[in-house]
Amino acid sequence: MGRHLFLHIVDALSNHDPYFQQRVDALGRKGLSPIQKCNAVMRMLAYEVSANVVHDYVRISESTAVECLKRFVTNVIVIFEGEYLRKSNSNDIHRLLEMGEARGFQGIDFPKCGKGCS
Repeated sequence: MGRHLFLHIVDALSNHDPYFQQRVDALGRKGLSPIQKCNAVMRMLAYEVSANVVHDYVRISESTAVECLKRFVTNVIVIFEGEYLRKSNSNDIHRLLEMGEARGFQGIDFPKCGKGCS
């Protein structure tokens, strides 16, 4: 994932849910940044690792990582569903096929189905 896209997601989440904003505790210590929280979630999703493995790299507790994951998934659906999480229409498919052809992908020729295919 590119840096620009990652920061766009972090910014959208921190504007939508106060959980993804960095706060200061009663002792004046800064809490986890939105980038740390999103980084933990992205690592869990991309590398299929458990929350306790993320602790070693991002320095985030297992329970916090699980909470981040739950809130991340819920908020990404709420924030981006209208634009990105919808069914493709004919214009989308046409645009994607044109992009593929421009990159040298000519399509897939599926063999004709013989007996017993559904």
